[in-house]
Amino acid sequence: MNSLGRLFRVSIFGESHGPSIGALVDGCPAGLALEEADFAADLARRRSGARGTTPRRERDLPRLLSGVFQGRTTGAPLLVAFNNEDTDSSSYREVVHRPRPGHADLVAHQKHGGFADWRGSGHFSGRLTVALVAAGVIAKKTMPKVRISARVIEAGGQGDVEKALAEAERAQDSIGGVVECQVEGLPAGLGEPFFDSAESLLAHAAFSIPAVKAVEFGAGHGVARMRGSEYADAILNARGRTATHHAGGINGGLTNGNRLVVRVAVRPPSSSASELSTVDLRSGKRVRMVPKGRHDRCVALRVPVVLEAAVAMVLADLMVLEQRTPRVPRGRRGSKR
Repeated sequence: MNSLGRLFRVSIFGESHGPSIGALVDGCPAGLALEEADFAADLARRRSGARGTTPRRERDLPRLLSGVFQGRTTGAPLLVAFNNEDTDSSSYREVVHRPRPGHADLVAHQKHGGFADWRGSGHFSGRLTVALVAAGVIAKKTMPKVRISARVIEAGGQGDVEKALAEAERAQDSIGGVVECQVEGLPAGLGEPFFDSAESLLAHAAFSIPAVKAVEFGAGHGVARMRGSEYADAILNARGRTATHHAGGINGGLTNGNRLVVRVAVRPPSSSASELSTVDLRSGKRVRMVPKGRHDRCVALRVPVVLEAAVAMVLADLMVLEQRTPRVPRGRRGSKR
């Protein structure tokens, strides 16, 4: 439901306008150096304030409430929480009866019988990705030799992101984008055939990011237009290094030790200055509305660090499953108090 992973397991909690949100990480190895300051860099990459992002301002100060003692993880469940401070629920009152097209308002109402928190999309909000980022920081710490980086490679259908944003601003509309994540330093053999393939698990995590509508690996959809002789990544040595990366670093559901490449397509935010058509749930009649509230013009701009986190969570779990990550880091076991 709200958890991901088998041994390195992450659960998220909270609502957009509730008192707090956060992540519970179970199965985190003991002995990792961890403090609030370690979260700052990745949280800053997700924070709003840049062009094209929401005007909502949250400090996103992490509070480590359990699982850390004397600056080290203890091996117990690790809880990191964030207060919601800059909330304004008044703009969302009409969504109770007039659900916004493209949002979860109506399906949340139907699934939970009208009891779902409608303020700022509640538990369905992209606000909760701050919890994913926090979990990603911890996951990355368990794999110090693995390098994960993501960036926006396209927005509004073009590679010039600033130009696309300028055009969207003039049109008073929102745009989508494509985010690419690359991972270096992975060992071969992570994952299983079929249901627990590395692609299946990574795609599962990627689709947990609100607004992600497609996931592809390596050459992605382009493989459908290739011949087999073109697609096959030539193997250069006995370690499995390949000349190209059409497979995206995964063969047969297993990582192959080469660069892992995963891309996600991020939809445009549904709420903009445009008037939309919906239904008033009280009368059953179609009505027109302009969604209120504070929204990103291009949510893809803040997705790179979130995608890194989702990828890191999966890889951290796989590394523990394959016993590549010990429960207590080498050099820490049996140390004096």
